[in-house]
Amino acid sequence: MDDVFGYQVDEALDTIEALRAHARAPSEIVRNKEIDHIDPLAARFIAASPLVFVSSRRPDGGLDMTPRGDPPGFVHLLDPHTLALPDRPGNFRMDLFENVIDNGQVGLIFVIPGRRDTLRVSGHARLVRDTALGQRLAVNGKPSEYTLLIRVTRALCHCPKAFIRGHIWDPDHWPDASDVPSLAELIKSHAALPQSLDDLNALIRESSEDRLY
Repeated sequence: MDDVFGYQVDEALDTIEALRAHARAPSEIVRNKEIDHIDPLAARFIAASPLVFVSSRRPDGGLDMTPRGDPPGFVHLLDPHTLALPDRPGNFRMDLFENVIDNGQVGLIFVIPGRRDTLRVSGHARLVRDTALGQRLAVNGKPSEYTLLIRVTRALCHCPKAFIRGHIWDPDHWPDASDVPSLAELIKSHAALPQSLDDLNALIRESSEDRLY
């Protein structure tokens, strides 16, 4: 028995050797599907994606994950090794940008509504401000003030099993969310705010309707 975070478990797998003692080796197809650039097929996937999840490493060594969404193809392919990810008005925490300035390592998962497979990309990012590039990435006439340039080092397609198991695109299997706290409730509790839920809901609604671009 091993102790993990105060829980007694049969075995803690703390080495790759320990993991591989239980897990079978991946097939040749799975081993060989990784490439080091964005080829024309991956480019077509990215061009159809309106949503990407971006992971980054904090200065304290922890990890962050953030969603970024816009009209399909909002992440531009500048060349087979370089992606441009635009920024839109947010809450000014700048977590992703501060992480990139400190470390630069990022991972991305591109999602297409209705598609159960995804595309994984990782690489090294730099934060830039560039007028011409910002205009190229504009939506509704609003340019991107900041842009992440991502030098791709790894790209691979990801199997659909997670989306199949979770019935992600099947409304008949979506969970009952009536008891899930609202964004206003979470913010009020976590930030210990004095504002009423009605006031917070109004602020969230205003931001979502009037500050998208």
